[in-house]
Amino acid sequence: MHPTPPNSSQRTSKQFETRGSSRARTKLVEQLKNKGIRNLAVLNALEAVPRHLFLDPDQIDSAYVDTALPIGHAQTISQPYVVGLMSEMVLTAAKKNQRVLEIGTGCGYQTAILSHLFDRVYSVERILSLLQRAEKNLESLCINNVTLQHGDGTIGWPGQETFDAIIVTAASDNLPKPLFRLLKPDTCLIAPIGGPGDQQLTTLRNQNGLISSETAEAVRFVPLLSGTCK
Repeated sequence: MHPTPPNSSQRTSKQFETRGSSRARTKLVEQLKNKGIRNLAVLNALEAVPRHLFLDPDQIDSAYVDTALPIGHAQTISQPYVVGLMSEMVLTAAKKNQRVLEIGTGCGYQTAILSHLFDRVYSVERILSLLQRAEKNLESLCINNVTLQHGDGTIGWPGQETFDAIIVTAASDNLPKPLFRLLKPDTCLIAPIGGPGDQQLTTLRNQNGLISSETAEAVRFVPLLSGTCK
């Protein structure tokens, strides 16, 4: 039996890896340092995870440009600076880095970064084809501390125990209450809060049942939607 030849996406990614994606990641990390990302664990994760593997072949030349890119279904892979900022915020606010819940897997890039920072990552995606894409991307990197679920992120992860932190990668004026019930006491939720054109990246802390908030900076995310689809 002959081995299956690599598809065009795999060949393009291999070619890019050969011609220096490691150098491109190092350069990107230096740019993110200059923009204010300081946490060493976050910077190491950003340098370790090859962003181009999460993109289509025609996007590879933009893989290490600090910008968001479309991934289909009106969704995007977040700007690396925002990925770094959210990761830094969740590490700073979380008391423990054992279990994190991500709402909105997308293509799996933020998930991969979190896998370097938390013992266990749980991630929910409402669009099945994106979840399947993320699953393949994470498997290609031999990431084995992530559990994915096709589901409605607005209700979190029914049946799971509480989490040390929650990170939401879509924006809402009012976050669904079920998400807060999944937070352990004295833990945090990081999310973009607001409508189109008026979103603030926000840390919400659960302090003995009382929710306090602290805003970081303006961002632009796709809206948080309920339900599931293919």
